Amino acid sequence: MPIKCRLFAQYDIKQKAGKKMEAYTGFASVYDMFMDNIPYEEWCEYIVDLLDTYGVEKESIITDLGCGTGKITELLSKHGYDMIGIDNAEEMLSIAREKQESDKAETYKSNILYLQQDMCELELYQQVDAMVSVCDSMNYITEKEDLLKVFQGVNKYLQFGGVFIFDLKTEYMYRDILGEQNISENREDASFIWENYYYPEEKINEYDLTIYAKQENGLFARFEETHYQRAYALDEVQELIEQSGLKFLVAYDAFTREVPKADSERIYIVAGK
Repeated sequence: MPIKCRLFAQYDIKQKAGKKMEAYTGFASVYDMFMDNIPYEEWCEYIVDLLDTYGVEKESIITDLGCGTGKITELLSKHGYDMIGIDNAEEMLSIAREKQESDKAETYKSNILYLQQDMCELELYQQVDAMVSVCDSMNYITEKEDLLKVFQGVNKYLQFGGVFIFDLKTEYMYRDILGEQNISENREDASFIWENYYYPEEKINEYDLTIYAKQENGLFARFEETHYQRAYALDEVQELIEQSGLKFLVAYDAFTREVPKADSERIYIVAGK
């Protein structure tokens, strides 16, 4: 275990991870740049296929929890769904809204409603037909009590017969793939250093980001932020879903219709009302 890990007692890690995080502040401005290797279109097609399976028709109202800069939200909107994007990071939502204005100036007319909210304190103006949450947004909910609040909010605002589709990174991903390593990437206008640590007893993954982003004056600004995510066992999540009043329907190894495996890096879960 690295020296840094020894500096934190178990209580300290849980306490730090449980605090309201100001994540995606400096990283927001370069998020889309560094995420350009994510096959968002393929991910969206997988979600649309699941929505079709559970009878969610086009023009249905769908809420995207943890929408970030709106990549998946936009794609689902282009598929014909009436989208609401929820995120707690104003910087990420600002970029989502800027892209929306850019879309309006072109052929595609986006009518996405973006709202800044904490997923644990969800408030919508009406019930919706479905909810989605991808890109491991649920892993950012590091306390089981808070994850239960998210599920309770979903249950409150989901129409009868609606579904909640979300993904989770697995403990295998945090422990065996990410582990304790440094990741870096350098682009012409930005670079980042990602220092990753996984605490198996607490099931908390910490990554410290240092971002260098080119500013309008040509100089580079440095940003630092720390992110915490939690690895949840499938049976833990299933129990919380049932406690919330939702029904656990199925879990898949991500982007397949197969059951999760011991070496699944990401899983998708479908809950219904």
